Amino acid sequence: MDKRAETQPSPSGKARRSPAKRAAARPDGPYSNASASSTAEHPAEPAVDGTVLTLIEEFCASLRTERNFSAHTVRAYRGDLLDCARWAKRANVDLLCASHRALRGYLAELGRARYARTTVNRRLSSLKAWYRWLEQTGRADVDPASVLQGPKLAKRLPYRISAHDMAAILRVHGSRAHAGKPCDRTPEEYRDQALLEFWYACGARISESAGLLEKDVDFAQGQARLFGKGGKERIVPLHPFALESMRAYHDFARPKLTAEKDCPYFFVSAHGKRYNPDVMRRMFKATLAAAGVDPQYTPHDMRHTFASDMLEGGADLRTVQELLGHASLSTTQIYTHVSIDRLADVHRRAHPRG
Repeated sequence: MDKRAETQPSPSGKARRSPAKRAAARPDGPYSNASASSTAEHPAEPAVDGTVLTLIEEFCASLRTERNFSAHTVRAYRGDLLDCARWAKRANVDLLCASHRALRGYLAELGRARYARTTVNRRLSSLKAWYRWLEQTGRADVDPASVLQGPKLAKRLPYRISAHDMAAILRVHGSRAHAGKPCDRTPEEYRDQALLEFWYACGARISESAGLLEKDVDFAQGQARLFGKGGKERIVPLHPFALESMRAYHDFARPKLTAEKDCPYFFVSAHGKRYNPDVMRRMFKATLAAAGVDPQYTPHDMRHTFASDMLEGGADLRTVQELLGHASLSTTQIYTHVSIDRLADVHRRAHPRG
């Protein structure tokens, strides 16, 4: 299997770094200490116009209260807008009456700083949303960002975990060792096995898994209720393998982890509290190492693999869209390319003419 650093090299030929890590290396980026703090704390922002800062905070408040965006999403919007506000201060640009040409200067600076195209497009998307809000609420008369376009992105197919690697991942915390012999498991291993099976059974996002409530898992009906982006609710069926692991965790391990403490969440930490998404990611990385598979897989790849396997198994696109909680069918359509590529590969190998 090709490593991702090899299949997606950076322009310099070095191993790829995530946008967050690239931005963290820049003192004025959105992930700096100045801008990554919680929107509730309102720290003093260096070199940002006071009126602009107030409008950014009001916009972020509207995202939380009116659109029910998660705290993580609101922080991302706020960080993007603060980065632009700091640039505007340095460049002597008034964002409240800026022209589209001035904003193009900001995008050009991001390009010269070698920000990833995905990062530039995300910054532009945040600006567009902010200016649209300013115009709709009567705080601005024009929307200079509406005519701007970001750099074109190369099509990237979702990463898919192979069947062999998936089997190895699901075996790490399982009830039987590699040789097939029963093995003793800790409560944490019961939990982690249940979580891995849950991800592959329904394609849940890591945030949805962390927020899953105990009362929203229905073992009798074999389903769970998830709340996705924007608080959108959906019911997902669960595979019998997942139900078996989740019930074993719920009945045997979860009471030991909570130690009689009241916790509404289904997946809990060793201290009986909500299982933090960052801790879930670290658990997944450790699982990959124990399984001896590609260390660059992520929990989101479990979701990608679920969707691809469902389509390859005959599920229609609309059904997969509902299961994943996608607002737009176009978001789900990318998985059809994964399945088509797989079919084409099988065709090449199986056809007598090659």
